[in-house]
Amino acid sequence: MDFIPNTDKPGCATTRRRSRLHALILALACALAGGTAAAKDKPPVQYQIPLPAAPDFSRLDWLLGEWAGKTVGSSPAGEVRLSVALDLEKHFLIFRGEASLAATPTVPATKESWMGILSANPGGPGFTLQVFSSTGFMTRYRVTVDGPQVRLNPEGGDRPPPDWLFRRVLERTSPGEFTESVQAAPPAKPFFDYYTANLTRVPPAQKTTPAH
Repeated sequence: MDFIPNTDKPGCATTRRRSRLHALILALACALAGGTAAAKDKPPVQYQIPLPAAPDFSRLDWLLGEWAGKTVGSSPAGEVRLSVALDLEKHFLIFRGEASLAATPTVPATKESWMGILSANPGGPGFTLQVFSSTGFMTRYRVTVDGPQVRLNPEGGDRPPPDWLFRRVLERTSPGEFTESVQAAPPAKPFFDYYTANLTRVPPAQKTTPAH
């Protein structure tokens, strides 16, 4: 067997290795550039969350605004206020109420402020009202509309009055008046008439022009 001597100079092998490495780097760079160009050609992806339709509050339009009144009949003497307004792109009705009632032989004096958020009932027809009271209670009501009557029936809540139930009916008696009737049920007892109040619409405050 003939021996063929290696005639490469000492630096030639190193040079070839560097050339191959440079060629590999160049190939990778071209591949990455091609991928980047292809990605730029694709349109950006837009993610969208389907939004629920706004509830139909048209049957409650007459309640919008400010209301004030007094208790009537055999109810504890007192005053009641209510304001109702659309909010958050008309997806909710915001209720704000106040009641100040004198003491009776069976019920102590009461002074309460509350806020309610009315929304479409996710489980069916009607609406759901979440009520937050100055007493600290959080109660949920099922709200149904039957002609001129708006009925609020208790359905528990995150922190309802222990074993007590309250329900109310708002009945429109004229374009600018309605009656609020509230019933209460003590633990293991039937409902009794708590109070009834006649409320009238409060005219919007007129803007005064500053004197010059």
